[in-house]
Amino acid sequence: MRRPRLSIHRFMAVLLKEFIQMRRDRVTFGMMIGLPIIQLFLFGFAINADPHHLPTLVELGDNGPLTRAIIASMQQSDYFDFRGQVAGTAAGEEVLRRGEANFVVVIPQNFERDVIRGMKPEVLIAADASDPSAVGGAAGALNGIIQVAIRQTMTGPLAQQSAAAPFSITVQREYNPEGKTSTNIVPGLLAVILSMTMTLITAVAIVKETERGTMEMLIATPVQPLEVMLGKILPYIIVGYVQTIVFLIAAKLVFAVPFEGSPFAFFLGFNLYIIVNLALGFLVSTLARNQMQAMQLSFFTILPSILLSGFMFPFAGMPGWAQFLGTGIPATHFLRIIRAVMLKGGDVADVGSECGALALILIAISLIAMLRYRQTLD
Repeated sequence: MRRPRLSIHRFMAVLLKEFIQMRRDRVTFGMMIGLPIIQLFLFGFAINADPHHLPTLVELGDNGPLTRAIIASMQQSDYFDFRGQVAGTAAGEEVLRRGEANFVVVIPQNFERDVIRGMKPEVLIAADASDPSAVGGAAGALNGIIQVAIRQTMTGPLAQQSAAAPFSITVQREYNPEGKTSTNIVPGLLAVILSMTMTLITAVAIVKETERGTMEMLIATPVQPLEVMLGKILPYIIVGYVQTIVFLIAAKLVFAVPFEGSPFAFFLGFNLYIIVNLALGFLVSTLARNQMQAMQLSFFTILPSILLSGFMFPFAGMPGWAQFLGTGIPATHFLRIIRAVMLKGGDVADVGSECGALALILIAISLIAMLRYRQTLD
């Protein structure tokens, strides 16, 4: 039997049919166009592996000309953004533990007098090293910054001493003194894993019921949207518990990641985060028409969780607009909770504001999901 020859008309008909189908599937078409654009802007403008303008506080035991020159030189380097003073060592440790600053510069008492007497006093710079990439560049630039301050300030006989380093700089890396990447990445990885699995599983499971027609049975019953949402998401909390238990055991035994803080603070933030992601999965299910769209939209929500939350790149190094967007991402707040508890010994008071942010995000997502669910019923 003779095979028909290639027809340009048949080829064009199939090609046209695919473009028509693509136009009808607006979610997939939007993903193909929108996702590369979002990645371009995020990696081009928001991502910075060498962050500058890091929040810095100072504990002033002396406020002479040399002290002011040191602070001015650090400010001019663009690595440090001085935002005020702290009173005492305990206050400095508190702001580092809560993540309100990346550095605390401690100028000792009688600093300039000891420099003049040749006693070589020590300037302590306490750094939040729970994210080594956030402080590495700034800490490495300190020696050059200080030398500039010395040359600009030391005059006369003191200039002869300046070549021999009239004072020392000690960088104290808090919470991760060895600078291990795993100590920072492993706790943050729990936020990404829970976000991926909870959102994706919930969205796909609900859309699957819609495709099979079982959702129509729920619609025909007097079940309220809130009851459907709770009934659908609560079983997956058990899945999240299993994942977290396995994760914590592996983090401790395999990677030697510490757990220094309050278990109750972790439990509170962990439960809030799971429920937020399950509610987000329910919201995605109201937007998707099939399981493929549910998966695509779920991955669309996961990308910002990885790039804008501070998991892979320092949050403080992002531009203001990126930090604003990142503040609305649940993973951002859970990352701060888990790192504060596991690495910094934080308790409920230290993570209270982050738990409050998660609660607000949960309320917003739940309201939108229930409104969308009512629209799909219509």
